[in-house]
Amino acid sequence: MGGGGNMSNPTAKTELKKNPLQRAPTSKPPFTIGDIKKAIPPHCFERSFIRSFSYLAQDLIVVFISYYIASTYFHLLPFPYSYLAWPVYWVVQGSVCAGIWFIAHECSHTAFSDYQWINDTIGFFLHSALLTPYFSWKYSHRRHHSNTNSLEHDENHVPKLKTKLRWYTKLYLDNSLARAFILVFTLTAGLPLYYAFNITGRPYDGFASHYYPYSPIYNDRERLQIYISDAGIIATFYLLYRVAVTQGITWLICIYGVPLLIWNGFVVLITTLHHAHPSLPHYDSSEWNWLRGALATVDRDYGVLNKVLHNITDTHVLHHLFSYIPHYNAMEATIAIKPLLGEYYQFDDTPFYKAMWRNFKDCLYVEKDEQGIFWFK
Repeated sequence: MGGGGNMSNPTAKTELKKNPLQRAPTSKPPFTIGDIKKAIPPHCFERSFIRSFSYLAQDLIVVFISYYIASTYFHLLPFPYSYLAWPVYWVVQGSVCAGIWFIAHECSHTAFSDYQWINDTIGFFLHSALLTPYFSWKYSHRRHHSNTNSLEHDENHVPKLKTKLRWYTKLYLDNSLARAFILVFTLTAGLPLYYAFNITGRPYDGFASHYYPYSPIYNDRERLQIYISDAGIIATFYLLYRVAVTQGITWLICIYGVPLLIWNGFVVLITTLHHAHPSLPHYDSSEWNWLRGALATVDRDYGVLNKVLHNITDTHVLHHLFSYIPHYNAMEATIAIKPLLGEYYQFDDTPFYKAMWRNFKDCLYVEKDEQGIFWFK
């Protein structure tokens, strides 16, 4: 592997597009995955358990301190400060827990450490605590990475063809009030519905669910670990039940329930905006290959949240090329590959709240514009 020497000689070709909605190139890239790997400094591929754990420890410390302050002092605050303090707690706790969710996501990609058993153990406990079935999601997510932007085989974020739309879809999404309702519903309930019923997932024959060991999503070698994932979720629900019995349901909702909605919302928001964008092509089997699909994602800027969410937001293109690079090396690696990728690198700095609203209007379905290549309409 090379030392990333391309970084010192950027050309006009490597500059970010001024119009983020301009369609990405669909021609065969003039580089290979091997060329991209050579452009990245070798140390970016190194994983350190100590360093990875330090980021997790920082997040867990923030979660504990936030919980301690909320449970110990909020009830002592005079009106209206006691009511103003809770939204601050919810945003902080929900954002940091979203960062923890993405650390568990790194575990599923073996980016946390060099040892699979460590990755799976930590990922299992973190995702279970956040009501995500770890192994179930790990395997479906792995298939997403293997088939990104394939209309037939991508596992999630699969757009609908215009001919498959319900007659009322565009009608109610052209209505701002209806669009706002669907947006809120998607951000709050979208992730649990995806886990339970494969909503927005790839169509399957038969019942597809992340909780069902015999779901067509999984093969026979994976089914035991689906049971283990379910056991982790059941254990978490039991603990939450015991907390509700001793502390009350209102306390549980304030401490855990509202932050849960926020970190679920972040996961849906971030992953949707990475893959649903007017500039990104989708391919049928006649045109798709792994590199073209992996390049068809977009990086975004979430400001200070980039760091809170461990840079999954602004290094997602790299993540689809080399998912085992840890987040603390991802920015350096992204900078290294930009000159080589040139116009194949996609970035959009539209504020995320504007981008999500735009997506619900402009990314309803895909249509074929040329042989085997589909674009959002």
